[in-house]
Amino acid sequence: MNQRFRFRRLVLPALFCAWILGGCSSATLKDGFYTAQMSDYSHGWKEYLCIMVKDDKIVYAEFNAKDPSGYIKAWDNAYMQNMAAVEETYPNDYTRKYVAQLIEAQDTNGLDTVSGATHSGNNFVRLAAAVIAQAADGNPDIVTVESEAE
Repeated sequence: MNQRFRFRRLVLPALFCAWILGGCSSATLKDGFYTAQMSDYSHGWKEYLCIMVKDDKIVYAEFNAKDPSGYIKAWDNAYMQNMAAVEETYPNDYTRKYVAQLIEAQDTNGLDTVSGATHSGNNFVRLAAAVIAQAADGNPDIVTVESEAE
């Protein structure tokens, strides 16, 4: 048997199996709901992210912020009007954009920050990493992500 034939017959199948099995070792997400929130309020709001995982995929996500009474930032029309006039975006807009990116990408790589909502975008990436880690572990507890100093 010549060397070339032996290589194709023995080494190539072994490399193919290693490649396939290597791909199977990546973390899978367990079905369920997973939530992470920032540790502190920023300008009166505490951001949070909740995802739903089904069949190893993020199928739903909610990113928003709440005040100490539980009122949701995206529901605050006065806040929306003031922010939209200055930043050309507002919570009900940028939260949807961040969520759509996460559902499309299924991870935090390549998430783009929305102009005018950079601070929230940075928090979103950190919250997304936390909930994805939760989903990989199957941990249903709410995880708190340490807020950065402003």
